[in-house]
Amino acid sequence: MSDAPKAIHPRSGHDRRHHARSWWREILEVAVLFVAVGVAHLLATLLGHTDPGPVVLVGLGAALIVGSAVHKRLKTVRPATARRRPGRAPSPPTGGERSGAMTLWRIRMRVVERPGRLAEVAGAFGRLGCNILALHIAPTGSSAITPAGCDALDEFVVEAPTHLTPRVLHDALSEAGGLDVLVVPAQVKDLIDPGIQGLLLAQRVHGDPEQLPQAMAELLRVSQVEWRRPGETVDENAAFNSTMVISVHPERALLLRRPGLPFTPAEAARAAALASAARGARYSGTS
Repeated sequence: MSDAPKAIHPRSGHDRRHHARSWWREILEVAVLFVAVGVAHLLATLLGHTDPGPVVLVGLGAALIVGSAVHKRLKTVRPATARRRPGRAPSPPTGGERSGAMTLWRIRMRVVERPGRLAEVAGAFGRLGCNILALHIAPTGSSAITPAGCDALDEFVVEAPTHLTPRVLHDALSEAGGLDVLVVPAQVKDLIDPGIQGLLLAQRVHGDPEQLPQAMAELLRVSQVEWRRPGETVDENAAFNSTMVISVHPERALLLRRPGLPFTPAEAARAAALASAARGARYSGTS
């Protein structure tokens, strides 16, 4: 026979319930005993003895029975959430948590390429209760060389509490180190990865070049796409980088306008690649 000590296992839930039932059964037995003794004494008193003992015993027994029934009833109607999680009750959401409707914003800014700068911007979003859904980073080009270093163009798609205005977002991100912060409304389709979307649109226009204007509008999130002939002027009063001309073939070009959000070099490269997918096929554009 082995002398190894036996492991002591914690009492299971079934054992605890069995113990609780045994405890209540013992109380009921004591209560019934009190009642029985009291009734017996009462009968003896009715035969000629006078003593308040029977009344006390009967009262104690009845009180124990009623108390046991009430306590068991209270345990039965206890809320289900308290039974599932007997610990601390969940605390209500605080102001920094997402507890209501959210709004999508597309935010673009230049950030100096230094360790920790992007973390400061992300911290600003967190303090405002915003959730970053998408992030695209691209170098801004040779003109971005500044005394502080080389900048990167960061574009975020975030969901933010509805009470946050573009001005509040702008000021908070500028304080966190963002430069030339631009905040515009976003849509769910802005969450699509531009590289994957570009490949799918290129496949579409390669099979049907007539779809190029619509595909270009989807790729760059623009609503104004027009055909232009070589030599035709564009709006010279337009804001900087708010218009872009993409050559399709020697007789046609596409003019794209996006006043609220300037085009970037990366977007220009994507647009040129999409146009080249349709350039090899027979293309008959109409003015």
